[in-house]
Order: sequence, then C-alpha cells, then structure tokens
Amino acid sequence: MTEEEKQELTKRLLEIAKKEIRLNFKKSKEPLDITTSKIGGKPAVPSDFEWPTYTGVIYGIETEKKTRPLSFLAQINLKEISELDDKNLLPKEGILSFFYDLETMTWGFDPEDKGSAMIFYFPEETVLQAKDIPEEIEERNVIPELSVQFEPHISLPGYGDKDEELGLSRDEDLDWDEFMECRENAGGDDNDEVTKLFGYPNVIQNPMEEECEACSSGFRQGNQEDYAAITDEQKKEIAEKAKDWMLLFQMSTIETDGYELMFGDCGSIYFWIRKQDLEERRFDKAWLVLQCF
Repeated sequence: MTEEEKQELTKRLLEIAKKEIRLNFKKSKEPLDITTSKIGGKPAVPSDFEWPTYTGVIYGIETEKKTRPLSFLAQINLKEISELDDKNLLPKEGILSFFYDLETMTWGFDPEDKGSAMIFYFPEETVLQAKDIPEEIEERNVIPELSVQFEPHISLPGYGDKDEELGLSRDEDLDWDEFMECRENAGGDDNDEVTKLFGYPNVIQNPMEEECEACSSGFRQGNQEDYAAITDEQKKEIAEKAKDWMLLFQMSTIETDGYELMFGDCGSIYFWIRKQDLEERRFDKAWLVLQCF
C-alpha cells in the first residue's frame, strides 16, 4: 500500500467513525450512592422489582433446563453521560441496568436464549432502593461493586469488519499491519477488551447484526443445518433488517483485586438493539451475543 493509499484509507475511516463512551472501572474504597453509575454491587430498583430469571441449560453440561436468577452487571445513571451522548440516543435522566445469566452464559445464536440477558430502564421520577443479590446466585457470579469513570473515545471498525463502507474489495490483499497503521492514524487504538456504550463492537468472530435479527425473529444460527433451514427470501429480508441494529453496550473482562469475570476465552458480551426500539425505549427488545477467542 502506497502512502497515498494509506492516507485515503485513513480518510475513509474518519468518514465512518462513530463515538463511543468507555467505562473505566476500579474497586471503590467507600460504598457508592445507590443510584450512581457502577459495575456490580447491588442494583438500584423499585420496591416492587422482581428479580429477572432465565430458564435454560448450560451448553455441553446440562440436558435439563433450570431456572436461575440473572446476575447484575452494571447500571448507568444517564445524567452522568448526558453530555457525552451528543446524539441523544438515551434519555437524559434515569437509570439503565443490565443483567445476564453468568451461569449459562448463552451465546445468543438460539431464539431460546431470549430472556438470558435483560435491560431495565427506570425513569428519573422512580423511587429506587438497593436490592439484595439473590442467595441462589453462585458467589463467582456476583460482581463486586466497582466505580466507573466515563471516557469519550473515537470508535472505528476493525480489520475486515466494514470493507463495503470503506470501499474495499474482498479481492484486495489488504495487509493487517497497514490497516492497523491507518486505523491508529485515524485515532483508534489496539485495546479490544473495553467496556463501553455505543460505537462499533470490538468484533472477535464475525459481524453480529444479522445474527441479532435472525435469532430475535425465531431463526437459530448455530450451524450449517440452521442456515440451510432459512430460505433465500428470508435471508434477504434478514440482511435488510439487520441494518437497523446498533450496539448499545459491550462488556469485556472485568478484573479487580481477588475477582475476575471472563466471557469464554477473553471474550465480550454485546447488547444490541434496533434503532427504532431504542428511540421508543423498548429495551426489552434488545438481543445479546457472546463472542470469544
């Protein structure tokens, strides 16, 4: 790749760049206010809140479904990110809370995974209180309370993730090192294990938009037999509707003194949502995907 071609690719990357809000976390020395943004600890919820559960199996281990309470992952006090959310994608006030079944760790390629991950939105006027963690949750699946600081950052696609938008042909022999050099020149970094809101996902395996659309519409995506069961017309419709999906929240490895939460082998979980569902605050329509190495 010539220097002129590198400059052109850097320009294209900047043209499709997005903004993401990263969550930098650390163990809190003092108990946090119940409604502050945080990872882990006890969630702030209404008094009549029913702790969410999921009925499913641990793949490769169980054959019979069991009902388990979801683990509390994080809550975002939306006032704290209102200035960073310059596109007004989220409400300016209230609490957004994320839950996931850390025991089954569903992958998100099966329609039956629905309910294993949930998002709750509590408007500003909601009276909230700290909710104790259910005793049924294994200790290893209880995340300690971590304070967070928000950091705005440019978000750029990874190698091979957005070739069409970048005007790259699949037939082009694009060198990985050269692409990453252009990406760095555009302001990107090589930190793939980040926890964040919005932006491009740090893809580990493959793009996820079509998987979200297919699975949330009732089509399994686990193997070749599953793909073969979907007609060409249905695949075309899925591909078109997949364009409506966007990343809401990505969580990667959470590590602090005496605790580590890893999704598979150095993986991440991704909460996706359709743009129109986000606009209408229909967070129950979100879909989770897990990817790892």
